[in-house]
Amino acid sequence: MSSNDGRIPVKSVTSFDADFDVIRDALFTHQVLVFKNQGGTSPKAQYELTRRFDPAATSYGHGKTIDAKRSILHPDLKTIPHQPQVQVIGNGFVSEYEGLKDIRLKHPHHKTFHATAIPAQDDLDFTRFYRWHIDAALYGLAPPVATTLLAVQVPGGRRQICRYDDGTGDELDVPLGTTAFVSGYTMYDLLSEADKEFARSTKVEYAPHPYIWISNAKSCSDGLGLVSQGQEIPLSDLPPIEEDKIQILPLCWRNPVTGKLALQVHPSPVRKLHLADGTVINDLNKVREIVHRLQRPGIAPKMVYAHDWKEGDFVLFHNRGVLHSVVGAFAEDEVRLFRQCNVAASHFPEGPAEGLAAA
Repeated sequence: MSSNDGRIPVKSVTSFDADFDVIRDALFTHQVLVFKNQGGTSPKAQYELTRRFDPAATSYGHGKTIDAKRSILHPDLKTIPHQPQVQVIGNGFVSEYEGLKDIRLKHPHHKTFHATAIPAQDDLDFTRFYRWHIDAALYGLAPPVATTLLAVQVPGGRRQICRYDDGTGDELDVPLGTTAFVSGYTMYDLLSEADKEFARSTKVEYAPHPYIWISNAKSCSDGLGLVSQGQEIPLSDLPPIEEDKIQILPLCWRNPVTGKLALQVHPSPVRKLHLADGTVINDLNKVREIVHRLQRPGIAPKMVYAHDWKEGDFVLFHNRGVLHSVVGAFAEDEVRLFRQCNVAASHFPEGPAEGLAAA
């Protein structure tokens, strides 16, 4: 994870042609890049840079997921009319921005998604990781290679304590409204040799229409996966399911430049685990327990990069190498305005047995 501190000699992300190979190699090496003072970047330029990592890609990363009113993603994203691959996210009322008028943005709050919540009287001082995830539809469309975020307006000043509330006592001092990142490569490296072998040889099956399937379910207090309370939407109540769109992906994805393996799982929509011997674990509680046990060391406080956003920050992150989470609790009058872009990839990520020449 790296910032634009001289090692990446790029003056502006809006004129990236000559520098793209540098940016690409830096992204796959460092996973998170921060370019300062990029407030003039247009939505079109943001989309073009994001898509440059996979020129054959065209669709917004979550596809039509955000159009489904039952999806957990529906309230959080608004589409820029003249550049529909770019979304507006944030908090508070915005009278006009890039063709959108009189919009009210709502920063996700853990009390709407977690099984337990921090008491209201402590809300401005303490917070949680909302949901550790990768940006991906996980049904039909391949996970995006990269995501870009531009900070247009950032409320400053306050900091909060992000609590795990899982009995460990873990907590982390964070800037208000930070985006938290953890490395899937570190997450893999922290595993025991036995768990590494398990991770390399196992695949995860995601639920069909995953963000509708989990729309009534609640998260663990550390934001890393869901509590099993039987609240998932029955498959019979989901929109029509196309079997060939159900995704069964490796637990580990290989980096195209370094050859390293990342433990890259979106813990919330996991449904089954497919083991090397052909066994399928379909006990949902057990599946979640296994995935959480594997991933939890990788979100320990010392493993988290919590970005301290400033207006004009343009963050580019490797969506196939990191997990990230929204963090923070805003007051109603604290306005936060960001632009986000990712595009569904034209290909699926390589697993441990693939891309060995890169290693």
